[in-house]
Amino acid sequence: MKTVIVTGGAGFIGSAVVRQLVSSGEFRVINIDKLTYAGNLESVADVSRSNRYVFKKMDICDDTIGAIFRDFRPVSIMHLAAESHVDRSIDGPAAFIETNIIGTYNLLQGALEYWRGLGEDQKSAFRFHHISTDEVYGSLGAEGLFTETTAYKPNSPYAASKASSDHLVRAWYKTYGLPAVISNCSNNYGPYQFPEKLIPLIIHKALIEQPLPIYGKGENVRDWLFVEDHANALINIMTRGTPGDVYNVGGHNEKTNIEVVQTICSILDDLRPRSSGAKYQELIEYVADRPGHDLRYAIDASKIKRELDWTPAEDFESGITKTVRWYLDNQDWCEIVMQKYKGERLGRQASA
Repeated sequence: MKTVIVTGGAGFIGSAVVRQLVSSGEFRVINIDKLTYAGNLESVADVSRSNRYVFKKMDICDDTIGAIFRDFRPVSIMHLAAESHVDRSIDGPAAFIETNIIGTYNLLQGALEYWRGLGEDQKSAFRFHHISTDEVYGSLGAEGLFTETTAYKPNSPYAASKASSDHLVRAWYKTYGLPAVISNCSNNYGPYQFPEKLIPLIIHKALIEQPLPIYGKGENVRDWLFVEDHANALINIMTRGTPGDVYNVGGHNEKTNIEVVQTICSILDDLRPRSSGAKYQELIEYVADRPGHDLRYAIDASKIKRELDWTPAEDFESGITKTVRWYLDNQDWCEIVMQKYKGERLGRQASA
């Protein structure tokens, strides 16, 4: 049984990875999570009783994190633990520097020490898979796509912290030979997403008939990737990716923010009509834009298709319908996480 360490495995994307790895029957998963506001063990409840699953509450910034490698002897580590919300990074960048940069450094050092002590066959099989974001590339205009060779140009504290961690991983591969791969993904959505992000926030606010806030004119474009598709891509990269390589993972679903919100409203009109008979779109409210809000992200995912034969199973229409249905069917989970976040506006202005 191959052991894989997943950091941030109680988070949104991490929990999807954990569920798929354990359910496959091929891996034992060690889930490391600090359980910050965005971590929720209910997201892995379906696999938590498996003898192939172990949870450890740990902070990747702790200097003793390297012990986890000696204790469990993994074949791979999938590093997803991160502070990830742009608005929060505007209000409080320090946590992003600490977790995303210092935490990644600690993991790299622990992994390097462990890797150096392995036999030659085990060394060549080991992978350090660092999961990152397309936001490191900055903002696109109306045309073009991010590729694996696009120059980095981060525009938010969050994006800068992830760019820094990407560079650290690359340096540990180039300098020390640690077999590392990096993946950069587009915007994820799906079940178990913390409601500070656009899609679950809009669903929640619509159901309680509060205004649906849209930044600026709603013209910002994102490439939307269903989280279960992303988790499948990550496992493919972890098991089959080439050390030193970068893989961009996208959903082939470019949508403006207003298109996303209008689609959610339309689905809710069908599945959960308002008692008044009014349409959910009438709740849309345009608000002041986020400082430094990137206009457009779009991923060229041709490399992962060509080299690993991966493409997303869901298009936006099927994925968003599944997502809305999940939130309607799991209001208990939503009520638990809403105790940690009341839907208030974050990142209104840059910190002094």
